[in-house]
Amino acid sequence: MAHEIGTSNVRVDGLNAYLAAPRESTGAGMLLLPMITGIGTRVREFADELAAAGVTTLSWDPFDGVSMDDTPRETMVELMNNLDDETCLAEMRTLLDHMFGELGLEQVGVVGYCLGGRFALLLGAREQRLANVVAYHPTVPATPAANHTLDAVEHASRISAPVMMLYPGQDTIVPHEVFAALQEALQSRTEADSIVHLYPQAHHGFSDTLSHGAEVNEAAYAVSQPQVLAFVHATTS
Repeated sequence: MAHEIGTSNVRVDGLNAYLAAPRESTGAGMLLLPMITGIGTRVREFADELAAAGVTTLSWDPFDGVSMDDTPRETMVELMNNLDDETCLAEMRTLLDHMFGELGLEQVGVVGYCLGGRFALLLGAREQRLANVVAYHPTVPATPAANHTLDAVEHASRISAPVMMLYPGQDTIVPHEVFAALQEALQSRTEADSIVHLYPQAHHGFSDTLSHGAEVNEAAYAVSQPQVLAFVHATTS
């Protein structure tokens, strides 16, 4: 049964965020790390869906209110290229503090998409408080971007929480050898579970409805999202 939810834009220690929460808290939460779009329409839909499933969701805003709802992609790319790994991780930890503190949540995981998928892996290695890590088609190029100062593959091997990673086989941004390296890093862990999905015909960003003009992307999301929700419930209950 879907939960009745409330949504709002909030400020947490000076950071902009989007909060979607069931009217009656279940104690479960997810920190949501968005794609290049910022907290645009699709990202809010992700958060609302998690909240309707009973999971309080707080979305990190990497661009402080700027999103592709009303901003050209070229501008979003410029903003993305100016993000600093350590600064972003510090902001995420501030939001986690808020979730465990002011929101009173008991079990909190992290889910990231594209840009946010890479950060989910980085945060997972740094944060022992996380109940899970979900990386939807993480953007980890073969040649790191100039502002990628942290190695996502190395960090993936140090995550202590259960991880679900979802990879599209036709990803032109993240080559298959990087996916293989991420998979090997996750499966080298001996103390936590790894669930790795391969959608052979799907494209990068297949969770975004803008990509669903291609049937393979819509089909991949239709298969993957119920399993992500089940994984979130299993690890935050």
